[in-house]
Amino acid sequence: MTRPAYPSDLTEAQWQLVAPLLPAAKSGQQGGRPRTVNLREVLNAIFYFLKGCGGWRYLPHDLPPWGTVHDYYRNWRRDGTWQQLHDTLREQVRDAAEREVSPSAAVMDSQSVPTSKKGGPEVTTQARTSKVASGI
Repeated sequence: MTRPAYPSDLTEAQWQLVAPLLPAAKSGQQGGRPRTVNLREVLNAIFYFLKGCGGWRYLPHDLPPWGTVHDYYRNWRRDGTWQQLHDTLREQVRDAAEREVSPSAAVMDSQSVPTSKKGGPEVTTQARTSKVASGI
């Protein structure tokens, strides 16, 4: 990289774990042009976005174009790449901690909100506005 690192950037060790899990560029009979974007920088941009940059269009100019990054993010969510990445890394972490690769228990938490039996307008209420703040 020729730019200063962001706190959300992958380290070299992290990149070595993640790189083999990413799909290869489509070529030959599958179609597609040769990949010209650096996937490590795409991941760095996605992590920058997920850490709260404010929106795809607010990505810094030293990262790949926001449209390219968003396309990779959307496609990887649709084709299961993100899920596979998560599952594989979770298994590696559990294995390193000498735990069973697959969790044997889960904790579920739910919170119920009392509502009207009928539903509709009785359920929702308008926000109260201060007469002082509105100048009335």
